[in-house]
Amino acid sequence: MIRRPPRSTLSDDRRQRQMCIRDRISLQNAGLSSFDLMQFHTWEDSWLADDGWFQKLIGLKDQGLINAIGISINRWEPWNGVEAVNSGLIDAVQVIYNIFDQNPDDELIPACRQNDVGFIARVPFDEGTLTGNITLETTWPEEDWRSTYFVPANLKSSVAHADALKPLVPDEMSMAEMAIRFILAEPAVSTIIPGMRKLHHVQQNLANSDAAPLDDELLNELKKHRWDRTPTEWSQ
Repeated sequence: MIRRPPRSTLSDDRRQRQMCIRDRISLQNAGLSSFDLMQFHTWEDSWLADDGWFQKLIGLKDQGLINAIGISINRWEPWNGVEAVNSGLIDAVQVIYNIFDQNPDDELIPACRQNDVGFIARVPFDEGTLTGNITLETTWPEEDWRSTYFVPANLKSSVAHADALKPLVPDEMSMAEMAIRFILAEPAVSTIIPGMRKLHHVQQNLANSDAAPLDDELLNELKKHRWDRTPTEWSQ
């Protein structure tokens, strides 16, 4: 496991004041009186060294402007949030979790269970790979960020991992449905953030969440497809 040095800090009081100002601006723009959850993105556990940010958020909670505090963890760094979960300071964590990215099972999910912290799974389809629709010939417009994420080496490897899953997809099920239901089989998962650009995507995701659990045999086979990766210059 590679643990790099922290990239930034939350100890700057100016940043903390700006955070509170932007929360009020966001509420005004949304036409809401409060947010259910306010999250820090690109979280670093080193930020726990100064709890000034937490005191500012507690102030927002006391004013009724937010109801819960959360963090969003960087791609392929689920370890970089375990201390925050164990600190008792946060209510929820958002992290990549899917058939390939199962490493939150090692430390993060046990910590969430122990501390009753909500678990939000994002990137359930591995940026599209787990829909089974991406091939070696797939391309994206230059302005689509996936054109820089699926560099040739990543595209080739991603397609190979997805192809290895196809024999496991039950006849009555799509790979995307299998991917969602795999995540829902983990009791610690509070909710999932899937991409839903079309109405039928919404309808299908809702139906998947209401479906019966995947059988244990299939779950055990899918667990064998864990794919541990480390951040690179293209992983964003």
